[in-house]
Parts: sequence; C-alpha cells; structure tokens
Amino acid sequence: MQIRVVIVEDNHRIARALAQKVSLDSRFEVRWMAANGQEFLDKLVENPEVDLVLMDINMPVMDGITATEKIKASNPQIKVLMSTIFDDEDFLLRAIMAGANGYLLKDEKPARLHQAIDEVLEGGAPMSAAIAYKALRIIRSAPSLLKNSPAEDFNLTPREIQILEQLSAGRNYQDTAEKLIISPSTVRKHIENIYQKMRVHSKLEAVQLALKNRII
Repeated sequence: MQIRVVIVEDNHRIARALAQKVSLDSRFEVRWMAANGQEFLDKLVENPEVDLVLMDINMPVMDGITATEKIKASNPQIKVLMSTIFDDEDFLLRAIMAGANGYLLKDEKPARLHQAIDEVLEGGAPMSAAIAYKALRIIRSAPSLLKNSPAEDFNLTPREIQILEQLSAGRNYQDTAEKLIISPSTVRKHIENIYQKMRVHSKLEAVQLALKNRII
C-alpha cells in the first residue's frame, strides 16, 4: 500500500521539485498539492485520504503553522512534516507547539526526505541537523527544565543512554547506527524501548526528558 503524501507550498517550482523528490521512492504517492494552508484545508474535505503532509511555513492566506494547528485539532492521525527554508528558532518552537511531527529544511537530499517520512510514520520526530541543534538550545534554555525536581533514570540501559546522546546531537537512525557500530533496525528497537520506558512518543520528547533528568 502506497503512502499518500500531500504537498502544501506556495512556490510552484519548489512544489514540483518536492513532488519529484518524493516520487523517487515508489512507496510514496503525491496525491495532490495546495498553494497555502486554507487551500489545503478546503481540499482535504473532498480528498481526506492523506497519510502525511509536507508543509511550508511562510505562505499567503494561511501559513503552515496555523494550518498545522488546525489539522492536528481535526485530523490528528495525519502526520505533518514541516518543509521550509527557515531555521529560525521562533518558527521551530511555534511549529512544535502546533503539533508538527518533524522539521526539515528544503535542501535535504531525496534519501534523507524519504528516511524522514519513514521516521514520522513510525512515530519519530525527524529534524535536519541544524534544526535539531536549535531545538536542543531551546530545550536547554526552557525555565521548566531548570527546576530542581528529583532525577529519574527510567531504568535505561547504558546502550539506550548512548542512543539518546546520539539523538541529542541531531543524528538520525543511520548515523547513530554507524557511530555505535550496530544496525539501523537495532537502533529502532532501542528507541522503541526508550519510548516505552520514558512514556514519550517522539525523539524530541525523549531528549527533553533525558536532559531534564540529567541522564545526558
């Protein structure tokens, strides 16, 4: 069964380029495209069979962050992967708060885009390396993380802590596997165990909780 992808992007050239990137993997099918958030929401009423949206941020009529917030309220099962030229911390924080499942820069290579789609559909929260660095900086500066609450170790194994450290550095599954000399499938299994132990649903949540409890 093909993964049904929608592209929301006001620049037609970029939209076509993204569609071509996505279509290089036969598992993914670009169902339709929209030029802004409002057009996306309107089309979704007639075409609701969508698994994942590649969402631009800065668009006329309705921006991508507002559209993400609305779609997450009405159709939370649809995954939203921000695809943008902006690595601004304010946009990043607003996108996360709106419910975005991941955040990629538009210049990512096709293989990385395909990998990010897979990660989102598996419950992960992929980010471009530069974005992950900014996300960690936001987390570390958040006042709520500086409270002197008792630390919890969640019974994580040394290997699981190593993987959390790799995630905190913005590395994806493949890079983490190569760094630790294990297979990507083993990394995925460890991450599943981490999510279960820490009672979280994304890499960002896991890293945030690990930092708060001084695990990494």
